[in-house]
Amino acid sequence: MLEILQEYWLTLLIGQYPHGPLGGLALTLILAVFGLVLSLPLALIITLARVSPYKVFSLPSTALVQVVRGIPLLMLIFGAYFVIPKLTGQVVSGFVTLLGALVIYESAYLSEVMRAGIEAIPKGQIEASRSLGVGYWQTMRKVILPQALFNVLPSMTNQFISTIKETSLGYIISVNELTFAANQVNNLVLTKPLQVFGILAIIYFIVCFTLTRGLLWVDFRVRKARAMV
Repeated sequence: MLEILQEYWLTLLIGQYPHGPLGGLALTLILAVFGLVLSLPLALIITLARVSPYKVFSLPSTALVQVVRGIPLLMLIFGAYFVIPKLTGQVVSGFVTLLGALVIYESAYLSEVMRAGIEAIPKGQIEASRSLGVGYWQTMRKVILPQALFNVLPSMTNQFISTIKETSLGYIISVNELTFAANQVNNLVLTKPLQVFGILAIIYFIVCFTLTRGLLWVDFRVRKARAMV
């Protein structure tokens, strides 16, 4: 394992960059960050539509979430890979395809997390706000959402960790993320697949474990600061 790491660590870290496209662990983290950042506002819109008392909003958003959650991410990736070029008439890169599939997938799951946070807030708060003459959307924005999003912060951070692992499916459409880079190394080494993919598993574990501990520390500090206010 040490020999493989010494020779191919740069490939696993950044792919062929700067002599080729960026890849490896760097691209995996970029995909995960962009996937989460872009899916958050979309998930919030879907959540507000789902909890809306107006069926014209709640029914389509519920159907969207149920459909996306009912199919594997791999099917979304294949769908985006074959459908987007036909709709746009242009060739779309594997990076954009995977990112689009991740955003749709994560939006559905994050919206469920947010919805659970909203429904955990006592309904008396909504009724009290409405009785004071505050509109429904203003009540959601100023009273309910700040509490709900704070309460589901740990679940949202866990979804980020999950997104990092989900980027590994990008190798199916030749996105040069960490798993694809490891597969390239394996094709070069040929005789040591157990060691190569063992290194891959260790890298994923170290990254996910480190981020988990870091996000837990951030969550603890945020809760402690809020308790002191």
